[in-house]
Amino acid sequence: MKKVCILFLFSILFLTACSSDSDESDQAGGAKGKDEIIVWAWDPNFNIKAMELAKQVYASENADVTIDIIENAQDDIVQKLNTSLSSGTTKGLPNIVLIEDYRAQSFLQAYPDAFHKITGSFNVDDFAPYKMSPTSLEGENYGLPFDTGVAGLYVRTDYLEESGYTIDDLNNADWNKYIEIGKEIKKVTGKQLLTLDPNDLGQIRMMIQSAGSWYTKDDGVTPDIAGNEALKKAFQVYKQLLDADIAKPVSDWSQFLAAFNNGDVASVPTGNWITPSVKAEASQSENWAVLPFPKLPDIESSVNATNLGGSSWYVLDVAGKEKAVDFLVATFGSNEDFYQDLVTEIGAIGTYAPAIEGEAYKAEDNYFNGQKIIADFSNWTKQIPQVNYGMHTYAIEDIIVVAMQDYLNGKELDKVLEDAQKEAEAQLQ
Repeated sequence: MKKVCILFLFSILFLTACSSDSDESDQAGGAKGKDEIIVWAWDPNFNIKAMELAKQVYASENADVTIDIIENAQDDIVQKLNTSLSSGTTKGLPNIVLIEDYRAQSFLQAYPDAFHKITGSFNVDDFAPYKMSPTSLEGENYGLPFDTGVAGLYVRTDYLEESGYTIDDLNNADWNKYIEIGKEIKKVTGKQLLTLDPNDLGQIRMMIQSAGSWYTKDDGVTPDIAGNEALKKAFQVYKQLLDADIAKPVSDWSQFLAAFNNGDVASVPTGNWITPSVKAEASQSENWAVLPFPKLPDIESSVNATNLGGSSWYVLDVAGKEKAVDFLVATFGSNEDFYQDLVTEIGAIGTYAPAIEGEAYKAEDNYFNGQKIIADFSNWTKQIPQVNYGMHTYAIEDIIVVAMQDYLNGKELDKVLEDAQKEAEAQLQ
């Protein structure tokens, strides 16, 4: 009888322990316990690899913490977050998720209670100012800034020289000068100046941000299309490029890459993340330079700096959030040596200003004739105008794509923008 009682008590204790473990693992969020951090991100060669490096750095002093990095396509992450959060549950979600800066406000404003405030956990002054608007809400910081989408003008120096120009002729140029030189390059070499994809208006996005303007007003909500002088000028520049017959049309990513890898275009105005793709064509080594992005002509606020893309890390308000914040702050939020590794091993340029003084940021790149392109991009990052991307960047851009085609087909520009304004207001009410 005594043995039976002992076995009975042991069984109760065992079941209680199992129940306790189960309760902890079933709490809201994906983490199985306080010492496990689950991360969602996309792109194995960039974001995932960056997080793997961060994991190694953190593990050196936190061996008891397990960090699981799960790759998802960006669209899948967006869908999973919206599906779960709209249903009011965080069960099955990660502790940390990567969100594109253009999309961040749509999540923060729609589900503010789902994300953990990280205000005060890192020094916001250490990061590029333009990253603060998309990662914050009502004065609180929710996102820890990661990479910069700082743009540059990648240009074929051999095509320039053959046409009678040097890189000095394009340095800090506006779009009028850029187009003028492009016409001469086409005349002499037969090469187009750049690519344009009619369904991807990244060029328009970069142009208007260079002037501190966006598709919405400063509140990030009210459409700002009709009467937006920067947007109007961007439309005119876009048409000038096509009318001059110096733009090579492309319809997808592979065509875009092939255009410059095959030598069909003389320049690539885009985000710095294209550097590895440019360098993939070894035969063109020493035939490229990177210059500041062209500014909009006749727009006083426009500067030779802008952005395309970029993302930041967010902590969901689930069990394990404190450890998740500690991990992010110890790596992406404060570790200068870690940022040197990001540049050296991945080519990822963060927006953490103290890292700029590191040796990796000052290194010469032989592919670009010894130019210190990382240092240049980092300096341009500081000059990017801050805008509020708001919640509706992609919804409005769907309208802008159609508006651009109307304009190119002969519709009067002011009317085009007025009609786009009305449509945006109707959709976003």
